[in-house]
Amino acid sequence: MADEEIATRALESDVERKSTENAEQSVFPGDTRAQEGASMGEHCVTDRPTPAGEIPTGEMSKLGGIDVYIAKPSDYPHSPSKLLLLLTGGTGIKSTNNQLQADKYASEGFLVVMPDQFEGDPAPNSVDATSAEDHPSFIEQFKLRAAETAKSFLIDMWLARHTPEKVMPLLQKVIEGAKEEFADAAASGGGIYGVGYCFGAKYILILAGERPDTVAWGQAAPKDVEQGAVKHTPLIKAGAIAHGTDVTKEDIELVKVPVSMACIEHDSLFPEEVLQAGRVALEKNSIEHEIHVYPGVPHGFAVLGDYEDRKIKDAQKQAFGQMLGWIQGH
Repeated sequence: MADEEIATRALESDVERKSTENAEQSVFPGDTRAQEGASMGEHCVTDRPTPAGEIPTGEMSKLGGIDVYIAKPSDYPHSPSKLLLLLTGGTGIKSTNNQLQADKYASEGFLVVMPDQFEGDPAPNSVDATSAEDHPSFIEQFKLRAAETAKSFLIDMWLARHTPEKVMPLLQKVIEGAKEEFADAAASGGGIYGVGYCFGAKYILILAGERPDTVAWGQAAPKDVEQGAVKHTPLIKAGAIAHGTDVTKEDIELVKVPVSMACIEHDSLFPEEVLQAGRVALEKNSIEHEIHVYPGVPHGFAVLGDYEDRKIKDAQKQAFGQMLGWIQGH
């Protein structure tokens, strides 16, 4: 082997190592999120190809002053419909795939409200890296890794802008607006159902929980210190989530309504210890629940989008069936 080739390979290896180290370190000091790569999965912040021939049929509107995508059953309001809050991953409500996902729930009899929980600031997007050549050159590899490191940093900055203190008040405005605008659907289902993907999954768990009325959850601090924080009951009657991001043990421990979880194996964004602690808490608190772990699929697999891998396609359909069946049955 020529000395030049050996030197080139050594340089490539060193660049890869340093790029990976930079990506792992590009989080804020004290950040407790898993530090293995980006803070959110690639498929939570970058759309997969849209299924061929599918076009969204819902409409953009406003509820409580917040932008929302509304998807209605074809026979609404002539036939009873249930009210469903759908919370997206980082791609937000203008993502065609997210709109199509809302339409799928609408076709099953749900009046779907999908809010812009990011206030027009979805996660930083990029072209899917899988579109690159199978064997990119050294300079192409360097550019890809540099882009990935920069994106990881931007995503962490974006997450810091969208915390429960900012998101929860928006969701509460949307929920109140939806209950007023679609009172018939809320009454038909006996309340509001919720489904959430990636970023949105955490907030479905928060809405499903009984938690104190504090600034940390988007509420005003109690004026009377002696009075203490007031506990709020859940804002949804049942919830289903897929591959949550930044979920904490407390998020699950405080859940008080039936909940279904579609998870993946070895998920650094939803660590096993958090999931297991949550499972124990749900059982201890006698909360009806189901947890299905999907092996061999990427974080974000349940978000609508086209995959070449048949296994991922099948798992995506299965996860949708799991989540749909849960909210239909409650």
